[in-house]
Amino acid sequence: MASRIEDYALLSDLHTAALIGRDGSLDWLCFPRFDSPSVFAALLGTEHHGRWLMAPVDGKVVRRSYVGRSFVLETEWESATGTARVTEFMPTEDRRASVVRRIEGLSGSMEFRQEITMRPGYGAVLPWVRRVRQDSGHPAILAVAGPDALVLRGAELPHAVDHKHGGRFTVAAGDKVEQELIWYPSHRPLPADIDLDAALRDTLAYWGSWAEMCSEDGKYAPFVERSLLVLRALTHEDTGGIVAAATTSLPEDFGGARNWDYRFCWLRDAALTLEAMLTHGYENEALRWRDWLLRAVAGDPEDLQIMYGLSGERQLAEGVLEHLPGYEGSVPVRIGNGAVGQYQADVVGEVLVAMEKLRLAGGKEDHFSWPLQQALLKFVERHLAEPDHGIWEMRGDLKHFTHSRVMMWAAFDAGVRAVRDHGLKGPVEHWEMLREQLRTEVMEQGFNKELNTFTQTYGGTTTDASLLVIPMVGFVDHGSPEMLGTVAALEAELVDHHGLLMRYRTDSGVDGLAPGEHPFLACSFWLVEQYAHTGRRAEAVALMDRLVGYANELGLLSEEYDADSARMAGNFPQAFSHLALVRAADALHETDSGNTAGAGDA
Repeated sequence: MASRIEDYALLSDLHTAALIGRDGSLDWLCFPRFDSPSVFAALLGTEHHGRWLMAPVDGKVVRRSYVGRSFVLETEWESATGTARVTEFMPTEDRRASVVRRIEGLSGSMEFRQEITMRPGYGAVLPWVRRVRQDSGHPAILAVAGPDALVLRGAELPHAVDHKHGGRFTVAAGDKVEQELIWYPSHRPLPADIDLDAALRDTLAYWGSWAEMCSEDGKYAPFVERSLLVLRALTHEDTGGIVAAATTSLPEDFGGARNWDYRFCWLRDAALTLEAMLTHGYENEALRWRDWLLRAVAGDPEDLQIMYGLSGERQLAEGVLEHLPGYEGSVPVRIGNGAVGQYQADVVGEVLVAMEKLRLAGGKEDHFSWPLQQALLKFVERHLAEPDHGIWEMRGDLKHFTHSRVMMWAAFDAGVRAVRDHGLKGPVEHWEMLREQLRTEVMEQGFNKELNTFTQTYGGTTTDASLLVIPMVGFVDHGSPEMLGTVAALEAELVDHHGLLMRYRTDSGVDGLAPGEHPFLACSFWLVEQYAHTGRRAEAVALMDRLVGYANELGLLSEEYDADSARMAGNFPQAFSHLALVRAADALHETDSGNTAGAGDA
């Protein structure tokens, strides 16, 4: 059985990621990319679907942490007979798809158990496994299945037992046992040995030097730094594409059907990541994301998608893995994402707002980037009257979502600013007219005067957490009467008994799915930001403290949180949650420094 979501640690080599539980079981790993089929899928099934366990026969974890500002994991185990340290990492910047696990005896002696079940194809494929001799003369275990080859090398190799490999060994004080699992294309020769000590030093140096560029201080600086590191860990080194999470089908509602594949690049998430990176000194990362965007959306703007593959792939058809029983029985287990074909009217706005932030930070437009933005504005204009699926990827009827309409306003606002403030060429008077048209429309149809609140949809009476984005893009001030009324309505309608903000009422049927989910963490971070900008600092800090307290001991956040059961829910780690954490911390820091924009006493 898989561990609780919060018990997992993330390893990353900037191409893919591994999840290792506190019990020492590596339960999720896709090679060679985040979105490749997994070779270990116990996270969504059982140990028979693939895992790599390495843990004491009888021991408990006394400490687990990352080494400094890295994704090198250290776990100290203690038993009645001794103590030992396990160090685990994925080498970076060496084009090597591998996981290294090192056990060091610290005192006394400790017996370890190992079990490895290699199952490519999301746990569906039984590979051909045999022992081989490497060029060095040392033995290794080689597994081959179609295009995939996996080789396990090192000391204390396990033995074959009933279609898996297992064994036990004892580590005494001063002993060291190292193993490396390497993926490579099966048509190529075995990869050469590497110096694991040097690989560890290089990996620590990489993460340390990247984190040193982070500009942050204040109470929440450690959480901001780890969040930025998570965003980097979810970014593909070559393409610059940022996946929304490292996993698929971790449930929003345990035992339910709200299980989605998040191993793709949403334009919205990537645009918000660009803003976070710019705010904290990572201009190069922001520019690389812009280059990824230009490649991904190049072509006819009418073919614009809300998400793409890591290299800009467009075909992300949704399918179901019938052979996997799902995390705690949550089915279906999905790969691909059917939302790829949705029309979400807010996406262009998010992209163009991010581009404006990049210009303000000194980024220069080139012969490609500004014409593309102009084409995207034409796309918005052509679809001005159409309803959409909304930010939450509703699978029900299309509607005019107020948040989407505000983001269309923001798209034209960014276009106007590009011309008026930065001297770029464009039909600025026309964009100003469309911007004003949308403002009037939103205030007439998206704001309910009787209820004194913006509403989820035009003419509606219910709210939606996405309405908190309205002041973030400058449509109104945080402290405007309209936003204060909206916040009061959100608190009455969507804040649960733990003080967490739901996205919307799932029992309304608006999303076309059976009701049931837990609070989406990003929404509560948005509420922190709103409180911070409207003089409600004590409430903002209290909520922020509660939210960062939901991170595990490694600083990782999932998509949602089940406060009744004190456990994480949804895909993990979730980029959107970490992005919203950074924004909320920035807002608290900004308002604490006396730089409050649009403040008002609520």
